[in-house]
Parts: sequence; structure tokens; C-alpha cells
Amino acid sequence: MGAQPKGYRMNDYDLLVVGSANADLVIGVERRPGAGETVLGSDLAVHPGGKGANQAVAAARLGARTALLARVGDDGHGRLLLDSLRAAGVDTVGVLVGGAPTGVALITVDPSGDNSIVVSPGANWQLTPGDVRAAGSLFHASRVVSVQLEIPLETVVEVVRSLAPGSRFVLNPSPPRPLPREVLDACDPLIVNEHEARVILGDACVSDRAEDWATLLVAKGPRSVVVTLGGEGALVADKEGVSRVPSVPVRAVDTTGAGDAFTAALAWRLGAGEDLAEAAAYAARVGAATVTKEGAQDSFPTEADLTAL
Repeated sequence: MGAQPKGYRMNDYDLLVVGSANADLVIGVERRPGAGETVLGSDLAVHPGGKGANQAVAAARLGARTALLARVGDDGHGRLLLDSLRAAGVDTVGVLVGGAPTGVALITVDPSGDNSIVVSPGANWQLTPGDVRAAGSLFHASRVVSVQLEIPLETVVEVVRSLAPGSRFVLNPSPPRPLPREVLDACDPLIVNEHEARVILGDACVSDRAEDWATLLVAKGPRSVVVTLGGEGALVADKEGVSRVPSVPVRAVDTTGAGDAFTAALAWRLGAGEDLAEAAAYAARVGAATVTKEGAQDSFPTEADLTAL
């Protein structure tokens, strides 16, 4: 990482994001191909992406003081990501360079705006627990730490162990996998969509009702849970109960990055002192604004953009 700034104080950052940074290779298709089938698509577009970098850019665009701990390759895609992060105002002191090529996401987008994604992790899989320990000053300077699962699970565990007293841990388990109790217990909140909820619950997913998923997830250890439901809004839950956050109706153009924008906005507003329902309502507006434009980071709104909704 090189020399770290000295004299960090708690709350120098509203949000520290620990996670992935990818180049998104995007092709528009009329429909997704079946097994053994070839379909023609649009011209290839290359965008900065990755769940970690996306969350950092989304939060910074909204005005949050944001830092990113991630790893990119010493290549053109890595430079693209660093340029995008810095242009958005993200502090890149924690972005390590080298060890493997920059991660790549292959994305197809259909006319309804829905997408399918395959990720080659590349340098993201080289972000180690040792990198987390070396970045201790970043953790002590941050109100909220937000993580996803496009990095090794042992690195996520080390993030939990590195949290400063009084900081808040937010996890979007994407792509989903079973989580150790140590990680689940730290989540405040755990943010999942329908697919992620079912994977995390495993055999405990005995209901088709999202309200039941939220309750069952809270019982697994998180201090709070958010279940995102696309056009149906979201559910927020803790040990006191479950409540619904309404959606914001918009015409979807591309859903890429919408979940990352939602998570970033939610994490930032929680760190600013809002309660979970208030922060989720704000995040729903940010997610809705994101899907009205193409791309991931290119589509993230500023605070001014939200006034148009």
C-alpha cells in the first residue's frame, strides 16, 4: 500500500469499503443464449465496476467521505478503475496494485434492463487478511465499514476482527455463500436480495414469504437485516420486528450496480445517524435513480440527481 497518512482519527471517513474492483465488459442482447446457442449483441462497452469500487464511487458521489481497500492489476483496467475512483472523490490510499490482472465482469443486458454477470476475480482474490491488518489506520478512521463477497472469505473475517470500537459493519453477501457465525453476528445490517437470502438461510429457508426470510435471518445472528425486493421495495428487520420500505417507481434501463448503490447509500446514512428504515428509504431512491441510466458507476446519482425522482 505504501506509506499511509499519519494521524487518522475515528470518523475521518464516513465509509470504508473493502471489496472488489473490476472492469465491466458489457454487451446488450435481445435475449440470453441457451446452452450451445450463439446470439448477436451490441458493441462491447468497458466500464469501471466491481462491487467494492461501485459502492465507494456511489457513496462518494452522494457526498460521503469514502475510502476503498481493494486490489487491482498493474494494467489498463486497473488504471481505468483508479481514474474513476479519484474522479468521484474516493480516497485510493488503500487500493493496492499488482499481484494479478485486474478482475473482469462479463455482463449481458437484455431490453428490460435485467442483467446476467460472470466474474473473473483476478486481483480481487489476492486481497488477503494481511492486507487488511496492514490497513488498520483506515479502519480506525471510519464510521462504517461495508464489505461484499467478491474477495476471499478469510479476508472478510479479518475485516470483522479489525473493526474499530464504535464502527458499524455492513455486509452484502454477493455472490452468496454460507457465512461463519462470527461474520453474521457483526452485521448491522446484513443486506440481501431474494437469491442471497435463500442461500444464506439454506435448510432454514422454510417459507416463500420475504417477511419470514427477514425474521429467520435475524435469528441467525445479525443485529439487523435488509431484504431488497426490486420493484416491490425492501424489508428492514431487527429483533423488534419487520417493516416494509416502499419502492420508487421508475423506468428501468439497466439494473447493473443498483444493489451496490443501494448498499452504499444505506451504509452512509446509517453512519450519519439515521435509523434503519430512514436509511433504507433513502437508499431505495438512490437505487431507483441508478437503474434509469446505463452502466454501473456511470449511472450513480449525485444528491442533486435525486431531486428529479
